[in-house]
Amino acid sequence: MGGHQVFDRITTAGVLFEAGRYFVARRKEGGEIGGLWEFPGGKHRWGETPEQSLAREFMEEFELSVKVGPCLLYHDFMHKQTLFHLQAYWVEAIEPVRYQLREHQEARWVTFDELLELPLVPSDTAIRDKLAELSFA
Repeated sequence: MGGHQVFDRITTAGVLFEAGRYFVARRKEGGEIGGLWEFPGGKHRWGETPEQSLAREFMEEFELSVKVGPCLLYHDFMHKQTLFHLQAYWVEAIEPVRYQLREHQEARWVTFDELLELPLVPSDTAIRDKLAELSFA
């Protein structure tokens, strides 16, 4: 058998939208996507639902409790030898948003116009495009 083995990985992202602004975070410097902005989320762990995974990621990365809402977007993309299945959900903060940065160098609330100006990780441009489609801009 020839060819390369392709691995599958599920990742999640949360779109936290409050008072006309989106919560985004800037990755720490280093690596291919270091310093780029993203909607918070991360890798899905075996035994978790995507919703549980996303709630865990918000807690680990920001000490922020969220309620995961409906799915906004499913987006598949290849990176190196991995097929990623990105699942983006609407999320809502359970308490007033007070966060601690644990894995990012910066986080901020941005309008859609500001979001258009930020250099996003490549996978999250699909989320931004979906938001534009839905007129949440």
